[in-house]
Order: sequence, then structure tokens, then C-alpha cells
Amino acid sequence: MADQSFDKAAVVALLNEILEAELAGVVRYTHYSFMIFGHNRIPIVSWLRAQAASGLAHAHEAGEMVTHFGEHPSLKIGALLETHKHQINDILLEALEAERRGLGLYYRLHELVKDKSVLLEEYSRRMIAEEELHVGEVNKMLRKPGEVREFSPS
Repeated sequence: MADQSFDKAAVVALLNEILEAELAGVVRYTHYSFMIFGHNRIPIVSWLRAQAASGLAHAHEAGEMVTHFGEHPSLKIGALLETHKHQINDILLEALEAERRGLGLYYRLHELVKDKSVLLEEYSRRMIAEEELHVGEVNKMLRKPGEVREFSPS
């Protein structure tokens, strides 16, 4: 492997933080899926469980990156707070906040490795694109039917 020109310790620490955040997302989205009731339950539960599966795939990638650099992946999980708010809108607002935090982690990684590691730069760029799509989807779900303008929490 070529000599790395980035701060390996900082990158691995951030990859472990990403791993922990993605695992927390798996738990969060799975929990949300249990708490959906009403006429639209089936498609919403399906979407939430797909988000959990996506988070698990992201966690796998982050962990594999850690071991790629000869380090130990974290066994921790990110913060999980039970708000006891289970209305769909409340769940989506929490999801939007979590997705934005996750997006921030990938942007931080990108800044650490930009022009220093093609592997990590491409990984971070791909994950930023995926997370931006997730944020966009949640934002669209928070809009009232017929609203085109981006949702903005008050």
C-alpha cells in the first residue's frame, strides 16, 4: 500500500464515528418501523426498513475501510435517544436531523482526505451523494401534498 499523506489516526477515528452513527441509524429506523400505525403503515414501514438496510450497508463499508487501514472497527453504537414521539411527522423530523448529522460526518471525512487519497475521496464523495439523496427524500416526505418548495422546520 502506498504511503498515505493524510492523518490516518484522524481518518480512522472519523470512520469509526461514521460506523457508530450508521449503526445507530439501523436501530433508529427499525424502531420507527415498529411504531407506525394507520392506513399508510405498509409503505411507510417498508421505506423505514429500507433505510435501516441502507444504514447497515453503510456501516459495513465504514468498518471495512477501518480494517483496510489495519485498524480495529468500533464496537460502539451512536447515541440513541427515545423521544416517545411516534407521529409520522415527528419521526421524519428526527430522521431529517439524523441524516443531516450523518451527512456532516461524510463531509468532514472528505475534507480530511481531499487530494490525499483517491480511495477515501471517492468513498466520501459517493457517501455524500447518497446521504444528500436521503436528506432530500425525507425533506420531500415532510412537505404537504402539492408543496414544491423545500421543507424548512419552523
